[in-house]
Amino acid sequence: MSGDRASTAGGGDAEVEGEWTLLRLLTEVCGSGPKTADDMTYEQAGEAFARVLVGDADPETLGAFLLANRWKESTPEELAGFVDAMRERSVAVAEPDADPVDCGGNYDGKQKTAVLGVASGLVAAAAGTPVVAHSGPSLPAKYGTTYGDVLDELGVPTDLEPERSAAMVDEVGFGFYAQSQFNSLVHERRPARKSIGVRTSINTVETLANPANASVHFGSFYHLSYAERIAGTVRESRELPNERVVMAQGMEGYDDVRPGTTRFAVWDADRSDGEIVDDEIETAALGVEFEREDLEVDDLPADSARITERVLSGERDGPVADAVALNAGFRIYAGGDADSVGAGVELARDALADGSAEARLDALRAFEA
Repeated sequence: MSGDRASTAGGGDAEVEGEWTLLRLLTEVCGSGPKTADDMTYEQAGEAFARVLVGDADPETLGAFLLANRWKESTPEELAGFVDAMRERSVAVAEPDADPVDCGGNYDGKQKTAVLGVASGLVAAAAGTPVVAHSGPSLPAKYGTTYGDVLDELGVPTDLEPERSAAMVDEVGFGFYAQSQFNSLVHERRPARKSIGVRTSINTVETLANPANASVHFGSFYHLSYAERIAGTVRESRELPNERVVMAQGMEGYDDVRPGTTRFAVWDADRSDGEIVDDEIETAALGVEFEREDLEVDDLPADSARITERVLSGERDGPVADAVALNAGFRIYAGGDADSVGAGVELARDALADGSAEARLDALRAFEA
């Protein structure tokens, strides 16, 4: 049933069982430097992240632990331990009746180019692929614009309890989950993250929180190795329900797909070898003609909202509308409603042309918190 909660947030005051304090892990396992550090086991990583979440370390040790893992690069097994501890202790899951594509764009946002995820998510919804997005207030390192900022500009309620977010998915086809509401313990670590000032493993695992229990995750990467790490994390996780991961090269590290020659990677749980498959497309070959410069704006939240309105209404076509169609096409493909990205783009164009995408925006604005 829409809004049923599969797990509840909590555990902030709970004692963490085990003997692997962050200080011990630093001195005995992962804190000796990128070349000599050992990797943690799944169990050690899970215990460690539970301690991060409940504040079971002084600020200096917490910062040192997070930076040590950044420098040595966390393994999929470690990240799976982190994610599962987060899901167990902090994430309040509210499942819609629909099975949406989970879009957890990096929570530090974008600084230079428009955020297209709201527009493309609504287009995908109009084409029959429900979409979920989640974010919180912007964070280091970029302090950029996120999904939530664009929705605020559009006048859409964002500070929703998870059950209402699930209802939004079912009523609109697009839903937004606010980190402060569904992932409270990670949200409470914001002051420490601001003090550290750079990306850490928290930035990675929060994008995989999956508050809607979606079976598909769509994300982005700079380098293919990161896509492999994310797919490996999902594969190693004992808590995540994801059966499919689709990652594409994005602009500014966000889940807005870049133009030109673009690589993407797919992992499916039913593959016998468990491997990720990568491929590439030429966006121009899909009839998509835009450049990064076409998406550069001055006021990112406001301009991203106006782009959303104008593209979905048909008032604005050309390169920006092509960029929205491309990103919607990737979401449709990720959700399994198109056999290829190109087929997804065609479905997206149809939704833009027949007015159904604009109707989804109207429904989103009419949603009552």
